Amino acid sequence: MTPFRVAILQYPIVWENKVRNLSHTIRRIRLLVGKADLALLPEMFSTGFCTSRPDLAEPIDGPTMQTLSNVAHETGIAICGSFICQEGERLFNRGFFIRPDRSCEFVDKAHLYAHGGEDKFFTAGRERTVITYMGVRFRLLICYDLRFPLWARNTADNTYDILLVCANWPEIRIPYWDALLAARATENQCYIAAANPIGDDGLGLHYNGHSIALGTRLEPLAQLRPNQRGTRIAHFDIDQLHHYRQALPLWKDADPFTMTNA
Repeated sequence: MTPFRVAILQYPIVWENKVRNLSHTIRRIRLLVGKADLALLPEMFSTGFCTSRPDLAEPIDGPTMQTLSNVAHETGIAICGSFICQEGERLFNRGFFIRPDRSCEFVDKAHLYAHGGEDKFFTAGRERTVITYMGVRFRLLICYDLRFPLWARNTADNTYDILLVCANWPEIRIPYWDALLAARATENQCYIAAANPIGDDGLGLHYNGHSIALGTRLEPLAQLRPNQRGTRIAHFDIDQLHHYRQALPLWKDADPFTMTNA
């Protein structure tokens, strides 16, 4: 299998400005034509992590998703991230995976960050969705979901290959980010790609990135320096991952469990 190419985008998000953020994101994705199969964006890429502006919410077929669907089709690059989604009277921090054929899959953030008021603004998701594209299987975690190992847990038959993480993880807590990414990759014997922004938000928090992709030995396959604006592309060898799992089948020794809230 040809290595799967994930572009990790690390850049500042303009606070609560969908027009500018969408324009900047489109420009960055268009530069990846022929270089990447998937563009991974930070959490709430179009607004920043704001939990007091319901007027910024859109339906899944609103302008933001329509625009990204067109860009995916135009460039041949799948796009993954999250945005503020409205469904009826409820709001969700909704993850999306848009394929170039315009087909989409959505995953709602399951663990809402109460310290940041997210639990009072959004409704939590409950679906543990596996997304398949170009023969590769993905799970998508949104920021705070990363802290909870059972939510990311791969099953005994290894249902996913690459764990995608889109986040708004501030600098003050970045050591946990680094440790949790390595832990999730280790315990699930998977590749991992994670995108986190840089810059300052409207609440006074600073973000310093630490976006990264990790291999089977936790070696960086792509990495951006702290506070560095840019894009890095990781090449994931799925055949090598399957060989690694067969040669070292640690997953067979994992404790059984049941997800009661799934």
